[in-house]
Amino acid sequence: MTFSHSTGTRGARKPGRVVRWFNGLALRRIRRRGGPVLGMRLLALTTVGRRSGAARTTPLAYFHGGPDRWYVVASANGAATNPAWYLNLAARPDEVEIVVDGETVPVRARELHGDERAQVWGRITTSSPQFAKYERATDRHIPVIELTRRDGDAPST
Repeated sequence: MTFSHSTGTRGARKPGRVVRWFNGLALRRIRRRGGPVLGMRLLALTTVGRRSGAARTTPLAYFHGGPDRWYVVASANGAATNPAWYLNLAARPDEVEIVVDGETVPVRARELHGDERAQVWGRITTSSPQFAKYERATDRHIPVIELTRRDGDAPST
């Protein structure tokens, strides 16, 4: 199944200038040292802009899914619309890379659906309850994205 692109009719405000400022600080830290930022495990997700074709990098909380597998959530803090990085992934799911724990990893993105999403979502909301709050703030179905290392791509640093 593909990306759903669903939007809602209600939700929290999208993150503003303070969050963009924090994202810049978080990206520098992720690229320099990796590790948690303010207690959150973060990765740097680089997508290709669906309209511009330019590289776009966003820090995101992630959840381990096993070797060479990571999960990210397109919550936008519970906003009614999906974040821009999600739309970029939907347009070009095979043109993605992440920096995680100091390693640059080319990945493929896939949105989870049905029972598979429900199982992963349960693990995410158990370990990070704020995501359940985001879900309550909107009537949008919050996408869960699986990132897996692209076949044949060796680890790089």
